[in-house]
Amino acid sequence: MNAPNKSGWKPTAPAGSEGKFGGPPTTTGNKALMLEEKLIFEIGTPDTTGVDLPEVDDSAPNKLGGMRRDAEIGLPGLSEPETVRHYTRLSRQNYGIDLGFFPLGSCTMKHNPRLNEKVARMPGFADVHPLQPVDTVQGALGVINELAHWLITLTGMHGVAMSPKAGAHGELCGILCIRAALEARGDARKVVLVPESAHGTNPATAAFAGYAVEDIPANSDGRVDLEALKARLGPDVAAVMITNPNTCGLFEPDLREISDAVHAAGGFVYCDGANFNAIVGRVRPGDLGVDAMHINLHKTFSTPHGGGGPGSGPVVLSEALSPFGPLPFTARTDDGVIHLVEEETASEFGHTKAFGRMTAFHGQMGMYTRALTYMLSHGADGLKQVSEDAVLNANYILRSMEDVLHAPYAHSGPCMHEALFGDKGFAEGLSTIDLAKGLIDEGYHPMTMYFPLVVHGAMLVEPTETESKATIDQFITAFRSVAERAKAGDELLKTAPHYAPRSRLDETLAARKPVLAYVDPE
Repeated sequence: MNAPNKSGWKPTAPAGSEGKFGGPPTTTGNKALMLEEKLIFEIGTPDTTGVDLPEVDDSAPNKLGGMRRDAEIGLPGLSEPETVRHYTRLSRQNYGIDLGFFPLGSCTMKHNPRLNEKVARMPGFADVHPLQPVDTVQGALGVINELAHWLITLTGMHGVAMSPKAGAHGELCGILCIRAALEARGDARKVVLVPESAHGTNPATAAFAGYAVEDIPANSDGRVDLEALKARLGPDVAAVMITNPNTCGLFEPDLREISDAVHAAGGFVYCDGANFNAIVGRVRPGDLGVDAMHINLHKTFSTPHGGGGPGSGPVVLSEALSPFGPLPFTARTDDGVIHLVEEETASEFGHTKAFGRMTAFHGQMGMYTRALTYMLSHGADGLKQVSEDAVLNANYILRSMEDVLHAPYAHSGPCMHEALFGDKGFAEGLSTIDLAKGLIDEGYHPMTMYFPLVVHGAMLVEPTETESKATIDQFITAFRSVAERAKAGDELLKTAPHYAPRSRLDETLAARKPVLAYVDPE
């Protein structure tokens, strides 16, 4: 065993590995029971199939308008066991929240309770169709309506648009509501102010909606510079888009004062609610003067995250913006009937100022059932504990790491749901990417890297409330070990990961020149 150096970490490269972990190469390319897997085109042949298909009658009339295929389709053919093994082997090379701790900051990766999945699969929810007559889906509409009620209650807002399908989609919805409200009063404002500590989608959303975007700096505590924001307000400012808690993992204590100043100047306040998980049950954004805020159901209310969707990003609206919210929405009348308010019935419900609609139908039913199940199973006290435990876990990581990693805002007091670190103090030639790759060797998906941009070499860690102390302690041990190696100048970090199915890739080349189609080498 090699003796530990001054930083305390112990090199563990086995003898004969030629400076690289993992030992000598194997004949098959497999690493013990982690099996190497080729592309499906490389293991399948066009003349093999796992199913029996009837012969095609070439004499049958061609109903494809001249688009009938006249050459081989070019897809690989596999037997059933080959197909099952292919995708099972690939799945073992993937990482997800059901496999281990997923510390992505600003992108809450929390456990999805299986109770939610059971409810979402109930008959009547799983097989509901958006084109069914409204009188046949009263139960489904009831779920949408009740979820809307609790979203309004938890945020202290006036109304909610349920149809947006993601956080960024919800941002666009909120900004379009603001634009519609300004147009209704003949106010042609063209500027949206976005603090440095806001999510990166905020300026993109404002620009997409046709606004000019201007930055507002952060102060030394990592929060919005209140005086700089007030100084910029004027008759050309349509809105301020603020993230609270912000991307430095800090609560914005001046939000009420910010809202009052923006409203006095004739503008609106958009709050990015992606980090609502840190304050749900504790703070109501409506009490802070917010006019619009999207809520990522996957981040706060445990619906599935990633995988291409389906997502859901409802937008809660103030009384000033509710009349401009998009269609459709649900409305419950005194007779107990729940109506889906569309264009042809909007006037009956006094909703004549809608800017339009965000989607073809009315949102993601599977996400609604999961989110409402999560709310009802937790109750008010449980949701309050969710935010408290999320904040506790993040502060535990922050205080456990601040002596070994640069924590630029540790002086600002407790963080909220995520802890922010930087690469200051790393040995020359080593950076955040090297630490992140080293964490992979320790069995952890890396945290969010290089964001927010206000911190050099940023590492943003969010443990969420669903992780146990034992899990977090184990992560901290690994995190500290790799951080000490980065500070001590361990050259092995430059080629990490060594234990993963693939070693370090040229990610820049892959992003700029992706190979998207398989080319037969023959």
